[in-house]
Amino acid sequence: MDKKRIQLVVMALLITTNFYQLTAQRTTSNTEEFQLFYQNEVASIVVDKSDAETVHTVANHLVKDIASVTGKTPQLSYKKTKGKTAILIGSLDSPLIQGLIKTNKITVNDIEDQWERFKLLTVASPWKGLDKALVIVGSDRRGTAYGVFELSKRIGVSPWYWWADVPIAKQSKVVLKNPNYTSKAPSVKYRGVFLNDEDWALKPWASKIMDPEIGDIGPNTYAKVCELLLRLKANMLAPAMHEVTGAFYKYPENKIVTDRYGILMTTSHAEPLLYNNTTEWDKQKNGEWDYVTNKDGVLAVMDARVKEAAPFENIYTVGMRGIHDTGMKDVPEGYTKAGVLEQVIREERNILQKHIKKEPEAIPQIFVPYKEVLDIYKSGMQLPEDVTIVWPDDNYGYIKKLSNPTEAKRKGGIGVYYHISYLGSPNDYLWLNTTPPALMVEEMGKAYRTGADTYWLLNVGDIKPGELGMQFFLDMAWDVSAFDFGNSNDKIPAYLSALFGARYQEDFKQIFTEYFNLGFERKPEYMAWDWRWNSLDAKENIRDTEFSFQNYNEAETRLKRYNSISKKAKSIYKTLPKELKSAYYQLVLYPVVGAHLVNHKMLLAQKNRWYAQQGRAATNSLVDKVKMYDDSLGLITKAYNNLSNGKWKGMMTAPDRLPELQMPPMETISLSEEPAFSLFIPNGNTNSGYYELPKFYRSTQKSHNITLYNKSKEAVSWQVINAPKWVKIGKTKGKTILEEQIAITIDWSNIPDKPFLKGEIIFNIAGKEESVLLAVDNNKVPDDVLYVEDNGVVSINPAKLSRKEEKKGSKVAVIDGLGYLGTSVQLGSVTDKGWANTTVSYDFYADKAGYVTVYTYALPVFGKDEDTGTRYGVQIDNSPIHWESTASEEYSFEWQSNVIRNAAINTSKIWLAKPGKHTLKLVGGNPGMVIQKAIIDFGGLQESYKGPAPTYRK
Repeated sequence: MDKKRIQLVVMALLITTNFYQLTAQRTTSNTEEFQLFYQNEVASIVVDKSDAETVHTVANHLVKDIASVTGKTPQLSYKKTKGKTAILIGSLDSPLIQGLIKTNKITVNDIEDQWERFKLLTVASPWKGLDKALVIVGSDRRGTAYGVFELSKRIGVSPWYWWADVPIAKQSKVVLKNPNYTSKAPSVKYRGVFLNDEDWALKPWASKIMDPEIGDIGPNTYAKVCELLLRLKANMLAPAMHEVTGAFYKYPENKIVTDRYGILMTTSHAEPLLYNNTTEWDKQKNGEWDYVTNKDGVLAVMDARVKEAAPFENIYTVGMRGIHDTGMKDVPEGYTKAGVLEQVIREERNILQKHIKKEPEAIPQIFVPYKEVLDIYKSGMQLPEDVTIVWPDDNYGYIKKLSNPTEAKRKGGIGVYYHISYLGSPNDYLWLNTTPPALMVEEMGKAYRTGADTYWLLNVGDIKPGELGMQFFLDMAWDVSAFDFGNSNDKIPAYLSALFGARYQEDFKQIFTEYFNLGFERKPEYMAWDWRWNSLDAKENIRDTEFSFQNYNEAETRLKRYNSISKKAKSIYKTLPKELKSAYYQLVLYPVVGAHLVNHKMLLAQKNRWYAQQGRAATNSLVDKVKMYDDSLGLITKAYNNLSNGKWKGMMTAPDRLPELQMPPMETISLSEEPAFSLFIPNGNTNSGYYELPKFYRSTQKSHNITLYNKSKEAVSWQVINAPKWVKIGKTKGKTILEEQIAITIDWSNIPDKPFLKGEIIFNIAGKEESVLLAVDNNKVPDDVLYVEDNGVVSINPAKLSRKEEKKGSKVAVIDGLGYLGTSVQLGSVTDKGWANTTVSYDFYADKAGYVTVYTYALPVFGKDEDTGTRYGVQIDNSPIHWESTASEEYSFEWQSNVIRNAAINTSKIWLAKPGKHTLKLVGGNPGMVIQKAIIDFGGLQESYKGPAPTYRK
């Protein structure tokens, strides 16, 4: 890697070390600078011996970070040093920092009695013999750690230097310009991740690479996880807890390691008081896991766990469910589940008070109403005021409940448990992170605005390959004000361009805008079209997707979009120096190319089966292509596991993690010896001897295609022998071995001045004439409409509107990066009181009348609380408003369909009295509803997954 390139990468890292640029409160003039490494001299590091162990831990990491950047290891001292420069690190209450305060060298009033804040200050002559110092002071041990790692980022050490092999570029000098900085208070108090479903990657990898002596996820793994969390300004961890993994407390060193990094331990909804009943509960020894029938046994193990964990900083889950991730058992007559949970929580709080010697309200506790527990809570269960309620999403990114005004004022606060990885019904997504950043901003943002500022936990699965989603989530938890609907699409490209070069920022935006949009339409894991957890639908039952090859060029367009971003990702990879390739492979190339390969594998297999029905000569060639994509998926996965000299071996190898490793069903056919052919017309009429193209409209000026396909072993010769002069034909003759796509357009400048025209294209194919009919609507439509009817359909992008109406403080918001069309519209905010007083209007022109069906594709969100629904209105002109809803009962067939396709599709039947100009209106109902697409069907809608593209007026 040449020196100039290194300098550019380092400069980018210094400018954009996170998804967003840090906002600083400057404490001195902009002329300040600090020479950390200059003329081969490196600043020493000073830490007070009595400071928290976490501070010593991160100080040692800073020594390594500086050595990696400069090639020179700084001296770490526990007493006052002399020289030109030093970095002084300490918590607010440490003697080192207190000494600087007492001698009026620094002022720290703005971070006193604050949670996890820090300051960077330059100080001249902090004591005799030291010319200048950079002081890093934290309001507590984690605040100090964040300040230290903030400096690491500024000198070019990415938080992902180890977990994604982001290289650390060497520098000949390190001079910090304007280093003085005061952090803001974190937006969310507790911020962290849950390592879950570790069976497929984290466990196999850790047990062989990180902790081979115990063959499990152990202290070496957790040390690296905790370091990453601190570098990302997180403060808590819910450990891996599946059956294949030893419980966190099985290995005593685990809790020592996490405390060394100052990371609080929390647990999932299934682990009361840090007790993992999945692997620790012995039914033979302890009896049933049932509070009603085995109270003493259940409480005894929780008591022992709290006694063990009490010396450390923890967040305790209260309440209980069944073993592992199962529901609470039915209770005997005379009991209620709410009543039993209330009793359980009282006993748990007694245990906490017994061992921690504090009043219960001073001990961090969470209650997670996950799955069936939410219904128990809603039934009237009483929960202590100081316990934090953690609202879960539905495992697919849609939060099931937000706080009502009373809950938002709870002393214990509110939190959220959110997923970007999940194993469960209706289908798993354990492989690639395809949760759109904009969805996270929409869902987590509204949770925050309704009071969820105490606890944010992200189910990140195995961390890899969810790195970008994890960082986005934690950055948002640190400073939620830096994220909005307008910039959510820019964060990841900015971060990646800081790592790999500013010249790629626009490329990264194009790649990841498409990557997340395509994954939102349908996750790569769902392309087999099976519902893995449906007993009637075996895993092997791969079938045709709903993406259509016949209509709207839908499947082909999806493949082309994946081809485009995959090609771009590969081309960037080729230009990168060797040092950056491993990190790029992990963060960009593998997820993008992996998604591309799976989609091609499944869709081309579907195309093969469809071709076989038609007897196309291209049928058999698709078999080899599908096998090639399947082999390629195996090769890129093997390459991932061998990155960095096998460092990640096991991280991508488990079969169940990759979607449908088995080959999809395909067919081979025998071809005719005699010349044989046929024509296919997408969206048109295709019958032997009678072919008709879809209608052409002056108002949209779209082109259409004719596919001529061979059905025999020998090539078929063909030519166009007659066509209207105002028709443009992409190719007029040829010799086709497999198939030929012929583009048909209208020469609008030379077409006769008539409102309607008909024509005929005559082919001679292998000596036989075939006729293709066409019709043209040459009428002009009013200039003041945005949308027009095209072949019996008006398709609307809700974010492209004619007008909007906002009343009583309700607002219409456009959300970039979310929805089938890459953008959506939100009708009011969840913080609106009562009704969303908004209306968005779309003027369109139709040449038909009568009953139409309006399809609206809404985000399948839940109502914000038990008193609020998910209604929005659909109206054309002054028709009665049709009230629709996104609500569906969780685990119902409707809900499963909605979350798999990320859309709740509603239909409204509306009468149009006459052709002409009309207006579709989407009317605000319950606030916060998000509409991503609308289709008005006049009878021409063809079968497909998401319908035609918007029919904009040309």
